[in-house]
Amino acid sequence: MHRAALVLVLAILVGGAGYLANRAIQHVERLNTEIGTLEEALEQTTVDAEAAVQRATTAERSAIDATTSAAQARANADQARQNALDSDERANVADRRATAAVQTSIEAQQDARRAREEADEIRRVAEAEMNRLTEALGQIAETRRTALGLVMSLDEGYLKFDFDQAELRPASRELLSRIAGILFTATDSAITVTGHTDTRGEVEYNQELSERRARAVADYLIGAGLPADLFTVEGLGKSQLVDSGDTAEAHSKNRRVELGIVNARMIESYANFPAR
Repeated sequence: MHRAALVLVLAILVGGAGYLANRAIQHVERLNTEIGTLEEALEQTTVDAEAAVQRATTAERSAIDATTSAAQARANADQARQNALDSDERANVADRRATAAVQTSIEAQQDARRAREEADEIRRVAEAEMNRLTEALGQIAETRRTALGLVMSLDEGYLKFDFDQAELRPASRELLSRIAGILFTATDSAITVTGHTDTRGEVEYNQELSERRARAVADYLIGAGLPADLFTVEGLGKSQLVDSGDTAEAHSKNRRVELGIVNARMIESYANFPAR
């Protein structure tokens, strides 16, 4: 009986030990499973953490890039605004220059119009003066109008010299005194005295004789009181005949002294503002 009880006790002990061992094994297995799960979770967490770090790094770079782009965009916008301001300023400057150019053109046109009016008035007054002189001198000797003045021709019918001489006769002096009286009233005039001869005689001698006769006429007019600086004297000999004939009448016409009278202001007005 005691042996049976002992066996029973042993059996219970052995069974209990087996049960405990089995429970221990199951617990270890659960722990291993949990450890594996935790390791997997840890590995996934590590992967997720690295991914998060990568995303954070990428996001940081993107943020930096965005900041740089924003700064560049602001700089571009500022430059664009400055360019717009500069463009407006250049446009304003161009407008001001264009306005000034238009004003200058208007003023130039006004000046030109006034100058033309002044020139026209100068020519009108000078024309009237030349017409007056032509009429007055024409009562003394043959006088014709030219574009800028007049020419008074004094051939032997009006102005006589002794043969081969350049001294004025008394009648010639009287004639020149009348002419001088008219020329005293002339304004802004210049006078050219030109001597001519007929076809007879040598060229050089006739040229010299014609110049002496022209000088005699000019000296008389200057001595009568006309300013010497008004006069130009020249001799043309037989180079400009008014009659190519070989008659006494032709020779008389060719032996002459011509007074060319021009209005200096008329010449100036024509030179600067030609008639339209």
